[in-house]
Amino acid sequence: MNNTPDVYLVGAGPGDPELLTVKAQRIIRQADVIVYDRLVSPAILELLPPGAKRIYVGKAAGRHHMTQDEINSLLVNLARKGRQVVRLKGGDPFIFGRGSEEAKYLREHGFSFEVIPGITSAAGCSAYAGIPLTHRGLSTGVRIVTGHCQANQPLNLNWASLADPDTTLVVYMGLGHLPEISQKLMAAGLPATTPAAVIENGTQPKQRR
Repeated sequence: MNNTPDVYLVGAGPGDPELLTVKAQRIIRQADVIVYDRLVSPAILELLPPGAKRIYVGKAAGRHHMTQDEINSLLVNLARKGRQVVRLKGGDPFIFGRGSEEAKYLREHGFSFEVIPGITSAAGCSAYAGIPLTHRGLSTGVRIVTGHCQANQPLNLNWASLADPDTTLVVYMGLGHLPEISQKLMAAGLPATTPAAVIENGTQPKQRR
């Protein structure tokens, strides 16, 4: 009996290729075809076996090489051919990675999948910057939200809930809305003296904050 899934949804971690999990490395080295995003390190792609096919489906703000619907269809078509398919995503597939959408589409079309988690940016970037997400007496929990929204639309977040001085707030993809985020948090009661950091190129040699 073959228990190998049709598609692996693999988290590549936040940027540093050495943060890739051992299991993810093993699966990548066995792939027939890899479908990968913009934020995946080139060093990780070098783990592919000779002859494995690479398909780039990267998305940046306002520039999509493929739509999500097209990516979903691509995964099904590749699985239908009996290829060993690896869908490689930056960070963790199930944290703002649309991995759940792809998993749902695969299941609806009769294909199996396995999710291999990756280190998400909240954990990796904060650690490399020396910022603990929780600390006794300072932060009793972590909230992770998206700072991305549709063009010309306001961020629809529960600002009163997020303005909690006892909880660390991590905002993904929020650079373009930074003034709005900070203003709404303060308007909801978060003190203006609350420590904050903006991290770019997290866990990579050019990381800065």
